[in-house]
Amino acid sequence: MANSQNPPAVVDADTFSVRRTIHINAPLEKVWRTVTEPELVSQWFGQLALTSVGAGALGTIGWPGERRVPIRVETFDPPSEVSYRWCNEEGPLPETVDEQRSTVFTFTLEQTPGGTRLTVVETGFEHTSDPTGLMADHRGGWDGELDKLVALLEGSS
Repeated sequence: MANSQNPPAVVDADTFSVRRTIHINAPLEKVWRTVTEPELVSQWFGQLALTSVGAGALGTIGWPGERRVPIRVETFDPPSEVSYRWCNEEGPLPETVDEQRSTVFTFTLEQTPGGTRLTVVETGFEHTSDPTGLMADHRGGWDGELDKLVALLEGSS
């Protein structure tokens, strides 16, 4: 099956946010599991480790060769919305998520004919030391990471 063609992420400088909406040719429940279960998130995004399931779960996320950063599940509303708060700043990282040095990314899932619409919105860049640079960096990051999510789900459907 050919992968869905999805538009790139966009930066909204006025709201200090990055947004991307994609279509995935996979059932809603399967997409939900792949954006919430650490062993599945780790197959397409960063290596995620969480202490528990649901809102308030704490943990870390990281990529090979990079440091692990603190992460916390902010909202958990199966199977339609989950959000994570994570630290993005350069320099020494706090041991837990620092409200002043973090952004929140929210996945919203909607069932559509033939699959699932997933929207990610990352907010809070105005609280970082380099909002413009981080928004540009994360825009590219969401393009690459969500393309991997689509490839994973559509390649195994």
